[in-house]
Amino acid sequence: MKVSSIACRFTALLLRPNNPLFAKSRALPCASCRRLSTASSEAPEMDAFMEKLKNYEKIGVPKGAGTDSCDGFDLGRMRRLLHTLGNPQSKFKALHIAGTKGKGSTAAFISSILRAEGYSVGCYTSPHIRSIRERITLGTSGEAVSGKSLDSHFHKIKDELDIAIEREKGHLSQFEVFTAIALSLFAEERVQFAVVEAGLGGARDATNVFTSSDLAAAIITNIGEEHLAALGGSLQSIAVAKSGIIKEERPLVLGGPFLPHIESMIRDKALSLCSPVVSASDPGNRSVLKGFSGAYQVPHQLCDILLMIESDLHVSIELFDLQLRLLGTHQLQNAVTATCAALCLREQGWRLSDTSIRAGLESAYLVGRSQFLTSKEADKLGLPGATILLDGAHTKESAQALFDMVNMAYCDARLVVVVAMANDKDHTGFARALLSRGCLEAVCFTEVDIAGDRSRTTSSSVLKCSWIKACREMDVGFLDCRAANYELIEDQFPESSRNMGSESILFVEGSLVDSIRFGHEVLGAKSATGSGIIVVTGSLHIVSAVLGCLET
Repeated sequence: MKVSSIACRFTALLLRPNNPLFAKSRALPCASCRRLSTASSEAPEMDAFMEKLKNYEKIGVPKGAGTDSCDGFDLGRMRRLLHTLGNPQSKFKALHIAGTKGKGSTAAFISSILRAEGYSVGCYTSPHIRSIRERITLGTSGEAVSGKSLDSHFHKIKDELDIAIEREKGHLSQFEVFTAIALSLFAEERVQFAVVEAGLGGARDATNVFTSSDLAAAIITNIGEEHLAALGGSLQSIAVAKSGIIKEERPLVLGGPFLPHIESMIRDKALSLCSPVVSASDPGNRSVLKGFSGAYQVPHQLCDILLMIESDLHVSIELFDLQLRLLGTHQLQNAVTATCAALCLREQGWRLSDTSIRAGLESAYLVGRSQFLTSKEADKLGLPGATILLDGAHTKESAQALFDMVNMAYCDARLVVVVAMANDKDHTGFARALLSRGCLEAVCFTEVDIAGDRSRTTSSSVLKCSWIKACREMDVGFLDCRAANYELIEDQFPESSRNMGSESILFVEGSLVDSIRFGHEVLGAKSATGSGIIVVTGSLHIVSAVLGCLET
């Protein structure tokens, strides 16, 4: 496979300690780039309360935690907690979303559609980028809940939370308690709809507390291998876990596409519960991605969505020339899934016009999903003219989707990847996906906090080993810079590496800011204009770190 890259002739070019590039980077306050969230939630007492609870996002999810087994999370304690709070989950209609990928984007699309029609909507998603407040949006605006509102509501229910935590002997987790706070806040604010993203799996997830009468629709976006150990070890066990959100006689929306035997399992579960199924991948549907535009620094893609579904529920819509701000074929699929959910609601008698569906799809946006930094933001990083793309991809499937989007929007663009990942991801599979998708000049390995801590952070050297393994498996040339002190000396490479020619990828380790600036220098080394794209990816936590740099 041919992968364009920096040639050996550049090995004497870069990264000595007195290089002015890195003198500038050391002037940036990098501490703000290493933490998951330095932004204040403006709810200090709630923050202190939550810090005392077990945080599985920080320490990792136990094996089997999402399965229907003795090792699985105890959904009973979540129901007892909500009962103590007056069962707030019964005060609105819920759309419950499970799936391996696309949950957050689908939630954003659905929430935006409902708000465009004028409904008051609560949306609960995870994880967050900068502040835990981002997990809760309220009302008709779609803005994150204010710190003042969150703190005020926390104080109203704190006594009940204390009682529940004592009753459960400290076993309630941070995610369970914050989910309860969100649902209680939605009830207090009298939202008409709550769009709720499952955290892990579905059947044993803390969000799986809705009865049939509470639920407007269940949505399963797709099935993949992420969290394999926590969800039983196979695609079939993952499908069983996620299909646990299906409720009797309530519609199920399928995103997909799914492997045939996996879709059959999910449909069989829906059939056993007399739940009608609407599939975004139905043969009668057609979605077309027609082009990409970055005009006025607001990138969007032009799409058509044409749905004609005649099994179980009969729904249809034609939307031509949609301008989606969420980019890529995977986001088009998420938009189709959200549209199917909207049509299910319309079938139930809720007012939802084609105009509102269009407006909602076009206005939906999520930070850290195919997000291009503006020229002002690039300037703030000290990289005027640089094209920097942030994306929280962290699986091989999301990596493929990311680079499909890049190839669509910037055909044959020269690429540098800056990557940091959590230690429970498939690093080699992620590397293979990126190596097979584009013209990589260099890969910069770095480290960031995961959920505000380093316990789940993968070291840059371990990441590099995964990429070296992938390169060898795929017969891709690479040059290992070994530049912990930012020196590139050609003599440190073995003879075989020096003779590989110009088709090799340069590997380098460094801090986040240094890595981004090094990528810019690499792109500029071959072109007077420095044209190319710096792709920062591997985790939403590295996205958070970059955005933290922009806040200083």
